[in-house]
Amino acid sequence: MINIFEVNETNKMIEQENLDVRTITMGISLLDCIDSDPARLNEKIYDKITKKAEKLVSTGEEISMEYGIPIVNKRISVTPIALIGGAACRSAEDFAAIARTLDRAAKTVGVNFIGGYSALVSKGMTPAEELLIRSIPQALAETERVCSSVNVGSTRTGINMDAVKLMGEIVLETAKATREQDSLGCAKLVVFCNAPDDNPFMAGAFHGVTEADCIINVGVSGPGVVKTALQKARGADFETLCETIKRTAFKVTRVGQLVAQEASRALNVPFGIVDLSLAPTPAVGDSVAEILEEMGLEKVGAPGTTAALALLNDQVKKGGVMASTAVGGLSGAFIPVSEDQGMIDAVSAGALTLEKLEAMTCVCSVGLDMIAIPGDTKASTIAGIIADETAIGMINQKTTAVRVIPVIGKGVGETVEFGGLLGYAPIMPVNGFSCEAFIERGGRIPAPIHSFKN
Repeated sequence: MINIFEVNETNKMIEQENLDVRTITMGISLLDCIDSDPARLNEKIYDKITKKAEKLVSTGEEISMEYGIPIVNKRISVTPIALIGGAACRSAEDFAAIARTLDRAAKTVGVNFIGGYSALVSKGMTPAEELLIRSIPQALAETERVCSSVNVGSTRTGINMDAVKLMGEIVLETAKATREQDSLGCAKLVVFCNAPDDNPFMAGAFHGVTEADCIINVGVSGPGVVKTALQKARGADFETLCETIKRTAFKVTRVGQLVAQEASRALNVPFGIVDLSLAPTPAVGDSVAEILEEMGLEKVGAPGTTAALALLNDQVKKGGVMASTAVGGLSGAFIPVSEDQGMIDAVSAGALTLEKLEAMTCVCSVGLDMIAIPGDTKASTIAGIIADETAIGMINQKTTAVRVIPVIGKGVGETVEFGGLLGYAPIMPVNGFSCEAFIERGGRIPAPIHSFKN
């Protein structure tokens, strides 16, 4: 049971340390919407989403008012659309029409993002999945709230290098399709390895086929709370540091558990998971980078950064897993450059490079996230970045992802402004040596030896 003392204990965290519930995400299965007629399919999708999520936003606002806990976002995830549209869609335009339907449904119920314009192609692509992937640039250019994700690899299946090559091209095409908005479409597109079925965070959220018809997943966040706690442990040994992070993560996750329980009860929808990730924002004092610097780094990117991040990620999970009946999603520490003022400052100071960020992804929750790169970066280079990150996930049996934004018309030394939670970012240099011959090989990188566990 969660008691009122625990709720009161969070007041200071909320008022002074940027504690919030980052998102309540309603997962909705669209499997029963499948139809061979495109018009009927779109009608069924719109009707189910608007019916199931009719009270999602108002319920979130009521919980926020009752407990004084900021709930920043209310979102929806749906079954990967490549599966739902396979029977009806004969062209990329048919899939883009579904994206427009999702966008219209999201606006009707008032959520800020809807995720699940997705394809899971870690071992191969069906014709429908390839059509959806090829429709992504158009879909993201024509919608405001739709988020897209593609899973191109896993520890169990290896890496689909044909999909990796295609995604390099699609990321660049999406950047060009949204060039008037500084290539903003790429901020709503993420390429995964080992994508989780129950992730509440965008842009990678989708409703896995093993999930119930409708569920509530909650994502909490509290980098500012952890940083403040660590200020009281300056100079202490690593055991004390770990204990401080673990205790703080427990308290933060309890807030998420409370919100999840209340939302589940009010909406009469089963509770899924609490994702206990530390998700930063551009707000001052709400930075994962500042936590790492509080541990003793002059700037993120300095020697010791990967070790500090590994410690943080592990202790967040250890503290959070005891605070909720079901922990899932990504859970740990995010390192999105544009959404974290400390990361932005480290890049601007020359302390943090793309290569160091890649090393850090070996031990963080996700991967290369919200990184702006020059608009003239080749599609094969983007595919190489995706392949590297996917390999890290495959070998290490963890989720990794790439969300890079080639900003058309801009280069190293310039900045790009995305606004809101997406923040702003300096354009980071990319290694100019070619990997095109490697990417052009095609086929599949097989699963690693330790994947065989049956």
